[in-house]
Amino acid sequence: MESYYVTTPIYYVNDEPHLGHIYTTIAADVLARYQRMAGRDVFFLTGVDEHGQKVQQAAEARGIEPIELADQVVERYQSLWPELAITNDDFIRTSSDRHRRGVQAMWRRLENAGAIYKGFYEDWYCVPCETYWTETQLNDADCWEEKHCPDCKRAVEKVQEESYFFRLSAYQDRLLEYINANPDFIGPASRRNEVLRFVESGLNDLSVSRTTFSWGVPVPGDEKHVIYVWIDALTNYLSALGFPDQELPKYWPADVHLIGKDILRFHAIYWPCMLMAADLPLPQRLFAHGWWTVEGEKMSKSKGNALRPADLLEQYDADVIRYFLLREVPFGQDGDFSFSAMKQRYNSDLANDVGNLLNRSLAMLNKYRDGVLAEPGDEQAVDRTLIADVEGMQRDVAAHMNKQAFHLALERISVVVRHGNRYVEENAPWSLAKAGDEARLNTVLYHLAETLRLVALQLMPFMPGKMSAMLNQIQGAELMSQTLTFASHGGWGLLKPGHQCEKPQPLFPRMD
Repeated sequence: MESYYVTTPIYYVNDEPHLGHIYTTIAADVLARYQRMAGRDVFFLTGVDEHGQKVQQAAEARGIEPIELADQVVERYQSLWPELAITNDDFIRTSSDRHRRGVQAMWRRLENAGAIYKGFYEDWYCVPCETYWTETQLNDADCWEEKHCPDCKRAVEKVQEESYFFRLSAYQDRLLEYINANPDFIGPASRRNEVLRFVESGLNDLSVSRTTFSWGVPVPGDEKHVIYVWIDALTNYLSALGFPDQELPKYWPADVHLIGKDILRFHAIYWPCMLMAADLPLPQRLFAHGWWTVEGEKMSKSKGNALRPADLLEQYDADVIRYFLLREVPFGQDGDFSFSAMKQRYNSDLANDVGNLLNRSLAMLNKYRDGVLAEPGDEQAVDRTLIADVEGMQRDVAAHMNKQAFHLALERISVVVRHGNRYVEENAPWSLAKAGDEARLNTVLYHLAETLRLVALQLMPFMPGKMSAMLNQIQGAELMSQTLTFASHGGWGLLKPGHQCEKPQPLFPRMD
């Protein structure tokens, strides 16, 4: 069986879970669910980054150990994911023994390859961003006199310390060659171009150890140094799979790393170069999504507008949240979250289209046939057009999902739903019943049931709870007990004459 490995970034434990975290994780879950239904052996990883100066300082301010602070935040993530129907196969913590062994093994491989050397580091450091800035960069950003970070505008500190360095510059040409030879390696195209410009401007060697804090993985053989975030955090994608006990773990290389655009450089430049140096395969693809604002404003604690997942879940079903986030904005672009937009999307796509087609189709089937599908009669052109649209939907959705184009996949499904509603109007089952055209009525009702079944199958990764309920109304509990795959359940005509459908139960009542 073909494997499929999808990851989220590991989320930093200095913050509560927020909209950005659930966005990436929902996207990864939809991919994982879709690929399982496509018959692949899926491994879906998420987790947390617990190390670093920020965590150590935050813990000290509270009078607790860093691991205690990490434990508190980890529990919030691990309790949240089931509420959003997240089906991760593993949850990696950088404080775990397995991760420590993986990071130190990666360090040794880099060291043995001659890719690490000891030197002396002096520059300006932003603790919140965990980013170092040269004087030139601060001057270019007009922040030099006040010594503020160009990214977050907070104060930077002058750091002078002994450090180990990774020879990032040595892999510049090789990385450029790889990106140019593999156009799908970085998505979307705008991010790929951004990375190319950065690499072409020249890469400097990377400081990869610290002596100013102790909360992290010690450098093997030199434990006064702590391995810095670039090697520590990024190695989670391997350590979770059993590296180094398995030198080339079963699911490696990753099929796709899903990340936010703020950590693009680390994943698209540092990580591939480290893997090249360690003589390990590079991930197949990484995709950087955009950021969300809320009601037109950037999320921040000071404004009090950071959307808490718990608050969202109090107002909306998890499936509705999942659908909205991946339908409203093209994945890869920035988007704005507003409650009015969510309500409008829900009413238009789910209540008016999907819910309406389900309710009216099953209502007519129960009214005219007591819910039992009869043998369909001869197909007409309008029936064949509907079938072709449904079958085209399945092919198109597969292509969109392979490119992480979730909004296009959902729009393609919506095209079929709207087609189904037009099909009802064009064929008017109520008129067929009144005229006594039993054969044609049987055909129309059958085609509606099959269309609904296959639409629900394609929507299942996005809205697993709602679509399970929808399929239960169409297929019944016996068929729903089977493992749903596109190969076994995706063909037209699997509902047999004599099959009993349930009475319609509204899945998407309108929001007023």
